[in-house]
Amino acid sequence: MRVVIVDDDTFVSGALKTILEADAGVTVAGVGADGKEAVQLYESKKPDVLLMDIRMREMGGLEAAEKILAEHPQAKILLLTTFADDEYIVKALKYGVKGYLLKQDYNSILPALKAVHSGQSVFGTEVTAKLPELLKEKKRFDWRSCDIGEKELQIISLVAEGLSNKEIAEELFLSEGTVRNYISGILDKLSLRDRTQLAVYYLNVM
Repeated sequence: MRVVIVDDDTFVSGALKTILEADAGVTVAGVGADGKEAVQLYESKKPDVLLMDIRMREMGGLEAAEKILAEHPQAKILLLTTFADDEYIVKALKYGVKGYLLKQDYNSILPALKAVHSGQSVFGTEVTAKLPELLKEKKRFDWRSCDIGEKELQIISLVAEGLSNKEIAEELFLSEGTVRNYISGILDKLSLRDRTQLAVYYLNVM
């Protein structure tokens, strides 16, 4: 089994490489540090499984997974993260990743990789416990009733993903000042106090 590892923490990627290559049946074909490298490495190495962190600089694992799976629907991607974040889990499922594990569960990584390689989908116990609730059909929230427009909704979703004002500005080609003004207006419209409340609000209604 040929594996590519992508994690912006070189200590973590090095440790994963050591753990995986201790198994005679595993070859680490490449190591990357962000989502852009993940896309490039998948194209050049065509690994059996891509093991990738979610939260990384430049491009995150979810965005990279979306790009890779759009081009290669058969790609087998196992996401590794320190966060059992509901929105991340839902997006991972929607994009078609084959597994989602918490980094703390190091003993499960190799068995999970082998399971994904054999065609199974693998989710850690903490993630699996969340799935029934997360997959319930939710009534679509009417943002227009709160006077929230399309651009404001884009900003809200990026706040919920944990992006800073600067990162949001770069993502949407706006100035930081414009983003601050948008967020201030959104908080007023929704009667919320801060960004944290806004993120929680978004995740509860989406």
